Amino acid sequence: MTIDQISITTTLNKKPKPSQDQVPFGTIFTDHMFMMDYIEGEGWHDPRIVPYAPISLDPAAMIFHYGQTVFEGLKAYRAEDDRILLFRPEKNFQRLNLSSDRLSIPPVDEGRVLNCLMKLLEIEKDWVPSTEGTSLYVRPFIISTEPNLAVGPSRTYTFMIILSPVGSYFPGGIRPVTIHVEEQFTRAVKGGTGMAKTAGNYSSGYQAQALAKKEGNADVLWLDGAEKKYIEEVGSMNIFFKINGEIITPALTGSILKGITRMSIIELLESWGMPVVERKISIEEVYQAFADGTVEEVFGTGTAAVISPVGELNWQGQKIVINNREIGEVSQKLYDTITGIQRGKVDDPFGWVVALS
Repeated sequence: MTIDQISITTTLNKKPKPSQDQVPFGTIFTDHMFMMDYIEGEGWHDPRIVPYAPISLDPAAMIFHYGQTVFEGLKAYRAEDDRILLFRPEKNFQRLNLSSDRLSIPPVDEGRVLNCLMKLLEIEKDWVPSTEGTSLYVRPFIISTEPNLAVGPSRTYTFMIILSPVGSYFPGGIRPVTIHVEEQFTRAVKGGTGMAKTAGNYSSGYQAQALAKKEGNADVLWLDGAEKKYIEEVGSMNIFFKINGEIITPALTGSILKGITRMSIIELLESWGMPVVERKISIEEVYQAFADGTVEEVFGTGTAAVISPVGELNWQGQKIVINNREIGEVSQKLYDTITGIQRGKVDDPFGWVVALS
């Protein structure tokens, strides 16, 4: 069977759908999932849509021992006219292959797996919620499955897509958050895996995030691993600063994730005549700008929140309050525009939205 020939097995026992106003993130899953396997010498094969269920793996499967895995995250939205819309999904599969290359995982055919996702969504479209702020979260991922304790790339893999309805990231409305600037722990270094969406990048940050939350912070702002000087990103978000009228975001130097929302924000701002400078920016520079009274807005960008305004930064016992902990004009406009495009409420001059036919 080729990847263009998808076998479909539907479930006879469909799950009840959750209330749309009380959907926790990532704990409820739809009735079906997509799977496909890879064998060295044969390539990717046996694409199939099957009932959502546990999978069986050998205890020696290499994913358990060496963490050779990559994943993506995107969302499907229900428009007011009942269309199902995706936001730049081709970019997610391009980035999946970028991550796979770093983790020595064979690439997938981006166009074909996007078609597979569309077929899965067609079957599960009733799971896409319609309430404002809700969506169907899409999680494609690849795991190494060869039962082998030798250190080296696996010779077999499984690619999967699972779906999860999710509620609004800001159920009470978009609001600024407090961020701790992390200096003790390191997230990534140039030449490492920071630019890949791979499991260990996230679990290695748990300890720092837990300590930050004990102090009343929502997340941590990571500094570079070499000098603990230059700003990189916030948890699972990229970050932007509006200082003295100029919008700045850390340059992609190999340790920062190439965010799709980040990319879209840059393109959108430039279309508004507000160029974004991509460069190194130190935490000292930000704090000096605050002392000078020129820090106007700070915001994170990512799939989950789209825009997450930062109202406070804490570093070495020094606190800076940004824009009186209020949402900035640029942050609000970006949020309204991107979410409007994603849901079909705002014109899409960029061709970013893909509709389920």
